[in-house]
Formats: sequence, C-alpha cells, structure tokens
Amino acid sequence: MTILGIDPGYGTVGYGVVKYDRLRFTPVQYGAIKTKSGMPMHLRLAEIYDDMCTLIDTFHPDAAAIEELFFNTNITTGIQVAQARGVILLAMAQKGLHPIAYTPSQVKQSVVGYGKAEKMQVMEMTKNMLGLAKIPRPDDAADALALAICHGHAMQSKLFEV
Repeated sequence: MTILGIDPGYGTVGYGVVKYDRLRFTPVQYGAIKTKSGMPMHLRLAEIYDDMCTLIDTFHPDAAAIEELFFNTNITTGIQVAQARGVILLAMAQKGLHPIAYTPSQVKQSVVGYGKAEKMQVMEMTKNMLGLAKIPRPDDAADALALAICHGHAMQSKLFEV
C-alpha cells in the first residue's frame, strides 16, 4: 500500500510518500511544496492545488493522511492554513482519495507510543522506522512522513478488529 502523508500549510506543505506492507515502512519520497511569501493568497492556493495534483498523479497513493487543524492564538494564520488544507482536500477528492485526518496527539501516540511526545522524539522515531540515515528535512516533511506511518498503523489495527 502506498500512503501519502500531508502536513498542511500555505507557505510550506510537507509531504511524505511511504510504502507499507504490514511489516515495514519504506520511504518513497518526501519534501515540501513551498509558496513565496508576499504572493497573493489565491495564487499560493492555486500553486498548492497544482502541486498536490502532480504529487498524486506521480505516486498514485492508495491512501492519504492529513493533519487535523487546531487553532492556537493566531486566528489569521489558522484561517490561512485552513484555506490551504481545503485546496489540498479538494485535490485529493478530485483524484479519488479519501484522506483521513489525525491529530498531532494521535500521530505522536502511533509513532512514539506517547501522545505528548516531544517533536524531536517523533522525528527521530520516524527516521528510525523508515531506516533513514538522518532526520527528514524540512520539519514539515518529517511530520508528513509521521502522518503516513500513523495511517499505516491505523489501517493495520483495523484489520485485527473483530
């Protein structure tokens, strides 16, 4: 199964593509879609949409995972991230994917075994689980890979539900 993980944003969208065979995760590719600050928001969103469509067409994922949004103090940033997440979800829907959303705590629990793990612990475990020599960069790509791993674990656990 090929899983696409997405860490949404409007300046940087992290992505990670992994293969999962119920025994191990194998990294395929990871990186980030970047848009230029100062660029009008509608053009940034169009660029994110186009790049997401290209990613999906390139890797033909069987499944997709995306981070659930949570708003802290900066509501404006949260709204902009929500807009970017919307065009990401649109691209996925138009390409026939049914993404599952995971909270940061769910990802931490799945990857590290502790829902309040530190970000560096998640990044280190992601590196180890994927057999990588170093922690994936940018951080958004590492987060996206962790989301893909979380989804693989969630799908695996559903196979064992009675």
